[in-house]
Amino acid sequence: MIKSRIVMLAALALSCSSAMAAGETLRVGADLTYPPFQFRDVNGKPTGFEIDITNAVCKAVEVKCEYVVSSFDAEIPSLLAKKVDFISPLGATVKRKKSIDFSDFIFHIPSQLVARKGVNLLPTPESLKGKNIAVQQGSIQEMYANKYWAPAGVVVKTYPDQDVIYQDLAAGRLDGSLAPAVAVTFGFLQKPEGKDFTLTGPEVRDDVLFSRGSAYGVRKGDEKTLTLLNQGLAKIVADGTWEKIKQHYFGDIEMKVTPVKASDAAQ
Repeated sequence: MIKSRIVMLAALALSCSSAMAAGETLRVGADLTYPPFQFRDVNGKPTGFEIDITNAVCKAVEVKCEYVVSSFDAEIPSLLAKKVDFISPLGATVKRKKSIDFSDFIFHIPSQLVARKGVNLLPTPESLKGKNIAVQQGSIQEMYANKYWAPAGVVVKTYPDQDVIYQDLAAGRLDGSLAPAVAVTFGFLQKPEGKDFTLTGPEVRDDVLFSRGSAYGVRKGDEKTLTLLNQGLAKIVADGTWEKIKQHYFGDIEMKVTPVKASDAAQ
């Protein structure tokens, strides 16, 4: 009898939790200058791979997503200031885990150097010495370039968004950029202004600076939002929605992370 009552109370608590979640609005920090992951469509509406995934996650747990747009480097400060409830996928790095929590992994993409075809630049300090190399402000690529390249004489230039980097690459004001390879491949390189550029050299890795994948950022201690996001993510992976969205943007490119929680992953 006591056991039955405990089970009933647990089920009631779960039901109440779901009811509380249904219809809520979660404010999502987003940087809409990073096609095909996040950008505005012709009507100014947020769209892209990460936006579609996030909309699907919110729909799966019956909450509404409301996007709060800012620059990438302002997203974590906005989260800590409670201007947003969670932020769009970003690398779950050791440094970031000191200030925020992360959901389960959503995807992984390698970082590579993009440069003009035929110049034979490689992502090494020796090859890039004296060259102007751009990174997005606040990104793991910026941390890598400042740690390994800047001390060796590489001119590391930070930009608030990737679109401006692409513009300066095409205009010849930059020699290259360290950026997520998929974003470059399915964004810049597919545009007319990117036709003379290519990804060069191997993936750039660092076991401390880089993470195994990208995940939603949540304020420390906000277990409710974290649980909702993980539940929604699990649902869209299980029912094939995640794969359908990934196929739409990136085809057969493998972007899944070996099942493990971003909060527990060794870097």
